[in-house]
Amino acid sequence: MHAEILDQEGYTSSFLDDAPARQLFPGIQLRTLWQGANGATAHVVQLEAGATWEGRDVHEPGPEEVYVVSGVFNDGARDYPAGTFLHAPAGSWHVPSSSTGCTLFIFYPEG
Repeated sequence: MHAEILDQEGYTSSFLDDAPARQLFPGIQLRTLWQGANGATAHVVQLEAGATWEGRDVHEPGPEEVYVVSGVFNDGARDYPAGTFLHAPAGSWHVPSSSTGCTLFIFYPEG
């Protein structure tokens, strides 16, 4: 049965170290893990200690879902330690930063 799962169309995997890193701002790198046909995307974002997003990160056209994999993430208002899940609805915004550094898994269900 395991082989049947792996043979299903659309079933994919990616390895973080194989995903090219793109610098968004100083100390903030994004690696895209997956892109769906409907525009959905999955990423890993790494913030170095002291890194801050430049301006507001506005969630348009759809929501953003974040899981803090390691470190402590700050949304401009409060800290979220590793193990925290955040759902930001479409139209909301925050100013991502991290005083300690952190790794985030980010999913955009809409393109």
